[in-house]
Amino acid sequence: MKIAMIASESNPLIKTGGLADVVYSLSKELTIADDEVIIVLPLYQTIKNKKIALKKVTSYTVKMSWRAARVDVYHTSIDGISYYLLGNDQYFGRDSIYGDWDDGERFGFFTVAAKELFSHINFKPDVIHIHDWQVGMLPCIVKERPQENSYIKDCKFVLTIHNPAFQGLYDKVILGDFYNLNDELFFNGKVRFKGMVSTLKSGIVYADKITTVSPTHREELLTFDSSMGLSPVIRLREDDFIGILNGIDVDEFNPATDKKIAQTFNLRNYISGKNACKIDLMKRLGLSKIDRPLFSMVSRLTWQKGMDLVLAAAYALASNNDNVVILGSGEAKREQELEELRAKYPQNVAIYIGYNDTLAHQIYAGSDFFLMPSLFEPCGIGQMLAERYGTLPIVRRTGGLNDTVIGYNNENGDIANGFMFDIYSQDAFINTCLYARKVYDNKVVFKKMVRNALKTDNSWKKSAKLYQELYLKLIGAR
Repeated sequence: MKIAMIASESNPLIKTGGLADVVYSLSKELTIADDEVIIVLPLYQTIKNKKIALKKVTSYTVKMSWRAARVDVYHTSIDGISYYLLGNDQYFGRDSIYGDWDDGERFGFFTVAAKELFSHINFKPDVIHIHDWQVGMLPCIVKERPQENSYIKDCKFVLTIHNPAFQGLYDKVILGDFYNLNDELFFNGKVRFKGMVSTLKSGIVYADKITTVSPTHREELLTFDSSMGLSPVIRLREDDFIGILNGIDVDEFNPATDKKIAQTFNLRNYISGKNACKIDLMKRLGLSKIDRPLFSMVSRLTWQKGMDLVLAAAYALASNNDNVVILGSGEAKREQELEELRAKYPQNVAIYIGYNDTLAHQIYAGSDFFLMPSLFEPCGIGQMLAERYGTLPIVRRTGGLNDTVIGYNNENGDIANGFMFDIYSQDAFINTCLYARKVYDNKVVFKKMVRNALKTDNSWKKSAKLYQELYLKLIGAR
């Protein structure tokens, strides 16, 4: 198959969040399976600054109402994937990726430019896979004006919703001004949402199939409270809506080969290996209670990640002489509260404000438990990385956390790989952490659970196969 991924970011060229990991890792796995994959991105100034070898392959002009905007197309190849970068300094020759006043126009330009790309590079995709609101208008443009888009009018479109909170809401003037479409699409309701045009809703309405990043999150998006109001729209496409769990890069995160950790380990030597990693991590961080369990977190420090619960549990654990390590950055209030925690328990608590990739690997490998009590979590990556290194996640039963963690319940030690709770409250999370602490002292059960975590398959190989099956069904439906 020929597959085109169109997104606002992708590893290893540009990343602000998990979207970049998904686009790259899925494309990489599809390429390994002999599909021909291209990734189409804006050529941000940030990418130019990396001095990557880029080859200019073509230029063309796109029309957006009264505008005639030039597109310079550059190509590079990474891991068998062809990247096509669409350049225009007016829109992307700046340091910021998102958050500018003209984001609607910037990504409108990118959408229209991406639509025109395929004939210029002689690539006719079977499937065009778009991601989130930034390019949500693409299937609408093609299907509403097929006579002007004959090169790709027969392509099938897949939309993946990564974050329903960002809906691409703009005044209806953008239909004609950016996308050369008629206002009737607003008045008949096809793209209207909350009294505005929603590029994300447009993608949901016009794509052939819609996916999101975990089976449980699919069910959540069908409920009003968890869908940011999108559930009435999504329910109209329920039969075409699928939840496919994200995976992780099992090559980058591999305890058997990871050069960033103190000692590599596998299923044969994981007890000694993890112990060596724990000793090394605690020494680096100035913690000395090696005989006590180590609870960790690697995350953005935001309300979504349950930081109020984490802080309450961290105080309870540290006062019990257990160890807590937290790596991340985010809300200033939370950062300050963590510093206060460390000041009160300097022998038990280590805080790193910011991000350090090497330290993150060392935390995954050297910890006993991984804290992730998210208020909501469409998929989640941290819990899967923790499992990859035999660190037991303590999570709330939501989104992808529910799909990737099997909570221990006193009887299922043969399959459990973590701990779970339901009610979003400090007491519920603290009690779950204390329960995990108690299991830690039962070495037979604890070692078995660590082994279960190490054996958990969260690779992209499984997920990519599900996407392949989805693509093939679409192609076969022609």
